[in-house]
Amino acid sequence: MDPRAYGEDMTQSGPPTTGVLLAAGAGTRLGRGPKALLPFRGRTLVEVLADTLFDGGCREVVVVLGAEAEQVRSATDLGTHTVVVNPGWARGMAGSFRAGIDAATPGNSIMVALVDQPGLTPTAVSRLLGSHRPGRVTAAAYPDESGRLKRRHPVIFDVGLRSEAAAAAHGDTGARSFLKAHPGLVDLVDCSDLCSGEDLDTKDQLHLLDG
Repeated sequence: MDPRAYGEDMTQSGPPTTGVLLAAGAGTRLGRGPKALLPFRGRTLVEVLADTLFDGGCREVVVVLGAEAEQVRSATDLGTHTVVVNPGWARGMAGSFRAGIDAATPGNSIMVALVDQPGLTPTAVSRLLGSHRPGRVTAAAYPDESGRLKRRHPVIFDVGLRSEAAAAAHGDTGARSFLKAHPGLVDLVDCSDLCSGEDLDTKDQLHLLDG
């Protein structure tokens, strides 16, 4: 599918971008097994979101699995997307973050997305790619109750920052420590008119799969 069909400005300076979809968690709080396998739009959540990153303009997509990885592999068709497994997924998101970056084509920037955000759309991915500036971090953002934009996912790390961000990742915080240490590098892009940035964490949020 041509991302330009979604009407967003696809102009992106600098190198192409690899979408990294973090889908390694066990979905413990939700209690329905790995979120990757949740039914969504007649497919599974991981299949739809991997295609969303590609359809939105990412040059390639790396899907990082962990919990019940073989079951997820056998139950899904991820097409030409690259699939890697983080054997240490239970130790937190950082290992999956690094595994995804390591599997991406060298020289590409990185867009990190989470499998538990079913509201993500190709238009939002396209807007982020079109807004990204070389040497910067670009993050989807959504207004809080006061109207202030709050950083969420996806997040683009420019090619020159990907190694540093990976090295700084630890535990279950992913790249949060890197982002907090370099707030001046982060550009927030309001995506609230295009999609929901809400995470699917608990049973009372299962309505997010109805879209």
